[in-house]
Amino acid sequence: MAKTQITAEPGIPQVVITREFEAPRDLVFRAYTDPELIVRWLGPRELTTRFDHHEPRDGGRWRYVSTDPAGNEHGFHGVFHGTPSMDGIVQTFEYEGVPGHVALETVTFEEAGGRTLVRSVSSFQSVEDRDGMVASGMESGVRTSDERLEELLVELQGR
Repeated sequence: MAKTQITAEPGIPQVVITREFEAPRDLVFRAYTDPELIVRWLGPRELTTRFDHHEPRDGGRWRYVSTDPAGNEHGFHGVFHGTPSMDGIVQTFEYEGVPGHVALETVTFEEAGGRTLVRSVSSFQSVEDRDGMVASGMESGVRTSDERLEELLVELQGR
């Protein structure tokens, strides 16, 4: 099974996440851009996620809300920079529970032999912002999301 690699170098306000999936690039890209698929893999298993809006185009906005079993809601939003394509997705990301701490995220998709390497680079305004995101439990959420995405890709390929 593929493993998610999360790197947060000391003193650098970035988090780099890589994961290889056993699926073609076009399918992985679709899973990253189709809101009906995104809600099936994004976040911890105990949360449900819904999109308020999702406009995957240059300047388009997105916002989703994750709800925990107790009914607590957690909102996230951002703006696309450039039109998402299989060459990459660039967007801002902000957790509404801690407003004003915006990250710029770049996701790329590299296919080789029917497998796709996804590389996500999140650039924060400061090392403190990056450390706050890491301390929030981000690692667990990322790993669970990647596991759920792998399961979804297997299902979509009929394997």
